Amino acid sequence: MLTYILRRTLYMLPLLLVVSLISFTLIKIMPGDYLTSARLNPQVTEETLQAQIERFGLDRSFIVQYGLWLKNIIRYGDFGTSFDTKMPVYRALFLGNKLQWTVFIAFSTLVLSYLFAIPIGIYSATHQYKPSDHIVTFLGFLGLSIPNFFFALVLLWILVVIFKVGDHGLTVGGVMDLHFYGEAMSWSKFTNILWHLWPVWVVIGTSNMAGLIRLMRGNLLDTLSLPYVKTARAKGLTERVVIYKHAVRNAVNPLVTILGLTLPGLVSGSVVVAIVLNLPTVGRSYFAALQRQDEPVIMAGLLFFSLFLLIGNVLADFLLAWVDPRIRYD
Repeated sequence: MLTYILRRTLYMLPLLLVVSLISFTLIKIMPGDYLTSARLNPQVTEETLQAQIERFGLDRSFIVQYGLWLKNIIRYGDFGTSFDTKMPVYRALFLGNKLQWTVFIAFSTLVLSYLFAIPIGIYSATHQYKPSDHIVTFLGFLGLSIPNFFFALVLLWILVVIFKVGDHGLTVGGVMDLHFYGEAMSWSKFTNILWHLWPVWVVIGTSNMAGLIRLMRGNLLDTLSLPYVKTARAKGLTERVVIYKHAVRNAVNPLVTILGLTLPGLVSGSVVVAIVLNLPTVGRSYFAALQRQDEPVIMAGLLFFSLFLLIGNVLADFLLAWVDPRIRYD
C-alpha cells in the first residue's frame, strides 16, 4: 500500500502540470484581462495604462509568463500577487481561515451525505414499490430538481419569517456569531457553530444525498437479482446476512468510486450557496477573482480545485480496497 501511495503521489505532479498549462492557456485566450476596465476609462492615461501593463507583466509573451509563474511556484512556492488586492495569492484565496472552513464544510457534508444516503438507499431497495419507497423516491427527485441557492433562500426565509429566530437572539448565515470570532473554543461557541452550519449541511447535502440514494437503491436492486445472492438465500442464510454482508458490499462500490468527483464538487460547486449563506469559503474568493479577471488568483484556485479532485480519487481508491476484499494495490 505504501508503494501505491507513493506512486499515486508522483502521478499527481505531471497531472497538475498539465492542468496548469491548460488553465493558463484558457485564461490567456479569454477576452480581456484585469486592465480591460481601465482601458475603457477615459480618465486613465496611456502612460498610466502602459505602466500597469509592465508592472503586471502583461506585455510579455505567453511562454515567458507561464515559465516565470511556474518557476516561482516550484522554486519558492510563490503563486504570485493578486492584481486586485496586492496581497500574496495565498492570502487572497485563504484569508480568514477560508481554507479550513472550506475543507471542514466539504468533508463534513460528504460524510453526512453518505451516512444518511446509504441506509436510506438500502431501505428503499428492500421495500421496493411500497409506500415508503415511493416517498423516498419522490423526495429524491425533489432534492435533485431544486437548485441549491433557491433552497438556501427558502430555508433562510422560513427561519427568519416563519420561525422568527431573530426574536430569540439567534442569527442565520455565516459560520458563527461575530462576537465568537477570535475567542477560544468553548461549549457555547461550539453550539453556535452547529446552529449556523446545520442549514449548510441541509442545503448542500440534500442534492448530493438525493443522487446517492437513487444510486444506492438501483445498485442494490441489481445486486439482489444476481445468482450468488440467490445461492446465499438457498443455503439458508438470513435475509440480514444476505443483504448486508454480501449484497451491500458490492452495491456500495459505485458510490465509493464517485466519491472522487463528489468531494471537489462540494468545494467548487457551492459558490452561490456560500454567497447566500455568507460562508467564508475559497469558492467566494475564487468567484470574486473571476469577476475582476485577477489571473494569479484564478490560476491558484484552479490548481486548488484540481488538487482536491486528485485527493478525492486517491481517497476513493483506498476506500474501495477497504470495502471490497477483491481489490488490492500491492
